[in-house]
Amino acid sequence: QVQLVESGGGSVQPGGSLRLSCTPSRSISSINIMGWDRQAPGKRRELVAEIVSESRINYADSAKGRFTISTDNAKNTVFLQMNNLKPEDTGVYYCRAIEASRTTWGQGTQVSVSS
Repeated sequence: QVQLVESGGGSVQPGGSLRLSCTPSRSISSINIMGWDRQAPGKRRELVAEIVSESRINYADSAKGRFTISTDNAKNTVFLQMNNLKPEDTGVYYCRAIEASRTTWGQGTQVSVSS
């Protein structure tokens, strides 16, 4: 089972930016889908963004235009650049890897947006 190590969470004011990083224990190229999910307080975990293929990237409606998911193969890292953050973006962000029929999440990193 792949291991996922996340970093980059923190506390920011509305309108601020954060970049989350996720490094899997295996090559990104060997993983079918890499993505980020979010779990807000009292809510279900939901998709934020995922890379299905080079030509197919999915974003939650709330993330479109503000968040960008990308990979750096040389660093074997997946990034989530989050701009113009809003209080409703607050939650624990989990890196997710899908291999065949197995889904793995990282330990999560907290993002808090408040004034």
